Amino acid sequence: MGDVIHALPAVATLKHSFPRSRVSWLLRPRWIPLVEGNPFVDEIIPLDRTMRGIAAAARQLRAERFNLAVDLQGLIQSALAAGISRADKIVGFDRSQAAERWASLVYSTGVVTSAAHIVDRNLELVAAAGASSILRAFPLPEGAPEGRLPDGRFVLTSPFAGWSAKQWPLERFEQLARLLDVPLVVNGTPDSAEMLQRIRGAHVHISGIAGLIDATRRAHAVVGVDSGPMHLAAALGKSGVAIFGATDPARNGPYGGSLRVLRSVAAVTTYKRDASDSPMRAISADAVAEALAAALESKPAGCSA
Repeated sequence: MGDVIHALPAVATLKHSFPRSRVSWLLRPRWIPLVEGNPFVDEIIPLDRTMRGIAAAARQLRAERFNLAVDLQGLIQSALAAGISRADKIVGFDRSQAAERWASLVYSTGVVTSAAHIVDRNLELVAAAGASSILRAFPLPEGAPEGRLPDGRFVLTSPFAGWSAKQWPLERFEQLARLLDVPLVVNGTPDSAEMLQRIRGAHVHISGIAGLIDATRRAHAVVGVDSGPMHLAAALGKSGVAIFGATDPARNGPYGGSLRVLRSVAAVTTYKRDASDSPMRAISADAVAEALAAALESKPAGCSA
């Protein structure tokens, strides 16, 4: 989810710079709801990780004529997809910066970027591809109500992340729920319901992407970890707190400045996935509650609640 959200301004920049072009986005089916109705995307090509899905995507890529392919992920699989497109020009990150360095063998142009945050790196990449009209836009759909949310104000959090080291201990959310004067809503997918039910004092909200977008828009504030839902909240300009540990907030933190980053002074950027000695454990519920109060007090006038 985070990768798709971080790519939105780059895709918007490409279309804005080449308004007569046809922009196609190769995307996993589960993330398509994030770009539904996007005015900068003309076509979504689904890539399912099954043999049949890969074959279907390859046929669709081969059936079209592409002048340019931009690989925003820097993975071998995404680079191969760009190669299958037979685009006249394939642009991606330089070998020194690609997530998987062998991906760069596919590119006709490898780009060395200098920005810290991945959103700005993506923008540098499309600029190197010829885009000249930078557009820092996050055109997200409205979402749709799913499940039940509290009446009035609430704080939204999505406790889970792709790596266990990115997650804040579940018992801390229980402590945070007791400290807040508004309900703490814990959001997750249906397969996480059992775990979320263990967070006593919190309101459990189960949804898909559409429901998450709707709940994020309606939330008074957000408490997040380094995960897709936190990046969604940042893209929507929500106030709140982002808790970080072993990942670098300068590269992967909330973009736009609406969310405050909370990180232990002892934390070291390692991208270690094991949570056994995660610096996330050093962040107390009291510290998060205090940071959240400060973030809300400093919220600019006119900012949505």
